[in-house]
Amino acid sequence: MNPADLPDAVVRAVRCAVEDGEIPGNVAVPGRVVVERTRPGGVGDYATPVAFQVAKAAGRPPGEVAGVLARRLGEEPGIESVEVTGAGFVNFVLPAPSAVRVVEGLREGRGGGARTLPAVDRDRDLDLHPGPGPGLRERVVRESVLRLGRSQGGGGRELPVAPVAKRDGDVVARFGAGAARWAMLCVPARETPEFPVALLVQGEENEYFRVRYAHARSRALLRNAADLGFGPEPGEVDAPALLRVLSEYRLVLEAAGHHRAPERLTRYLVELADALLEFQHRVLPHGDEKPSAAHRARLALAEAAGAVLAGGLALLGIDAPTRL
Repeated sequence: MNPADLPDAVVRAVRCAVEDGEIPGNVAVPGRVVVERTRPGGVGDYATPVAFQVAKAAGRPPGEVAGVLARRLGEEPGIESVEVTGAGFVNFVLPAPSAVRVVEGLREGRGGGARTLPAVDRDRDLDLHPGPGPGLRERVVRESVLRLGRSQGGGGRELPVAPVAKRDGDVVARFGAGAARWAMLCVPARETPEFPVALLVQGEENEYFRVRYAHARSRALLRNAADLGFGPEPGEVDAPALLRVLSEYRLVLEAAGHHRAPERLTRYLVELADALLEFQHRVLPHGDEKPSAAHRARLALAEAAGAVLAGGLALLGIDAPTRL
């Protein structure tokens, strides 16, 4: 089981427990649940607070409900172990993700890859509200929250948004629409965004550049592979860091939409970009090496990472260049 499959497994466990009477009361089975990576120092790989939601309707302590769900989820194929911590958090340990399942899941939309919007015209989008002012950041954040909500089958909700500081002036004119939007979205809505000079630099210190550059590199790998006469084909790949991040895309979208937190998506895209840029050197044949099944599988993984980067940027209202 990959992390993207966990929310469905949790919903299934709740439904079966309700139908079998293990969870009493008039409980409405949630359509989807939030599963997130465990925080540093926590137990397991991933955790969900769904027991708190269900326990309220069931009139039972969250820990009791969590115990019922943990027993059922412990029987699910592909989950190594399940443990209840705190007052009712259900924690999971999963095996290393399968490259084939991750890539095929993203291609079919199971990993969230199909639940995104097409690329946008960044300048036209921001020019609807030209010039500096408190309304600019509020609109940018609310638009992204709405996109995230819609990508998960829901809608956006109101939230307080701190404006761009007056001292920063017209950030769109200074940094460009895409970079300004990134800076406005990479911190929580309630915090005042910062606009460092690094936003203007095409270098490693600029996270905005790294994310877009990583996408451009994924497209360049596909072009170069085509010149060498081969294309992507899913297969197992030894790339644990990249696979782990890719397999969490759906979880990140669910959490970012649920918490109305675009900054969760920006942090994820940076992590994914860095993993892809580290991996890219292994994709194409070197020297007289002939393209093999391993190269095709690595290319498929790089292609999937590029698609996720493009989809994530689109949800933020930022374009993904094919050349940079």
